[in-house]
Amino acid sequence: MKHFISIHDLTVDEINDIFELSAKLKEYLKIGKDHRYLEGKTLGMIFSKSSTRTRVSFEVGMYQLGGYPIFLSSNDIQLGRGETIQDTARVLSRYLNGIVIRTFDQKDVLELAEYGSVPIINGLTDLMHPCQALADLFTISEKKGYLKGLKLAYIGDGNNVAHSLLHGCAKTGVNIAVATPKGFECNPVIVEEAKADAILTGSSIILTNDPYEAIKDADAVYTDTWVSMGQEAEKESRIEIFKAYQINEELFSLAKSNAIFLHCLPAYRGFEVAESIIDGPNSVVFDEAENRLHVQKAIMLRLMGTI
Repeated sequence: MKHFISIHDLTVDEINDIFELSAKLKEYLKIGKDHRYLEGKTLGMIFSKSSTRTRVSFEVGMYQLGGYPIFLSSNDIQLGRGETIQDTARVLSRYLNGIVIRTFDQKDVLELAEYGSVPIINGLTDLMHPCQALADLFTISEKKGYLKGLKLAYIGDGNNVAHSLLHGCAKTGVNIAVATPKGFECNPVIVEEAKADAILTGSSIILTNDPYEAIKDADAVYTDTWVSMGQEAEKESRIEIFKAYQINEELFSLAKSNAIFLHCLPAYRGFEVAESIIDGPNSVVFDEAENRLHVQKAIMLRLMGTI
């Protein structure tokens, strides 16, 4: 890999390699084995959006790999305002060994990759959240022992998480069913990319407005907040539109009895998910959150180091 911008860009072998390395690094951390493979390397962290899991997992992960993370908020640099993204990319490439960016516009990530000379990691945009989706699939693989042929049901907004899950499931042979309200469907370009990949891996893709159809016999059930950052003005209308898509006991009962529940967090109990589900025995949301650390360490190591 030269950059990590979209799961669609990766080969199946690259994804499997990241998962194998993630498991190895997770075990190294557990047994206290030194794995400072990025000693002397520096990661720039450009964050135009606030974050808990993304920021902490990248900072801690870089530290555990022996490197040094530098956090750069929108108040610290003039990305795309006082200075062009092109110039920012060229300058930071002279100082850093890699950059992770969490921003609004996917174009910002693509421009950094085009004009910079160091690896760029997509920490989140309004279009994609590839680090999250790889951690999700790694978690499912841990819990189920395999991926190919499993069914993942995503219920809710056709947002950046849904887009990267479409890419990830299609690449790994996971059957995915996405249920969204009318008018909140996934980006058609992302859907077509996923369908093309699914032909090669045998994955099936179901897009529906019916959550009951999507969740039937699912091995894993996923949802996300109904109101993402920047959508606060739409909160009341979204709650009304999405209330039929809540993951509650009635809906979850249609999945397989051993189905696991995932959520990228932060979660709003009583809205997109019932408390009894997210805090119940089938929930793996905190294992999933932990795995952001291990998967992102593997991504950084593949882009900036060797093992």
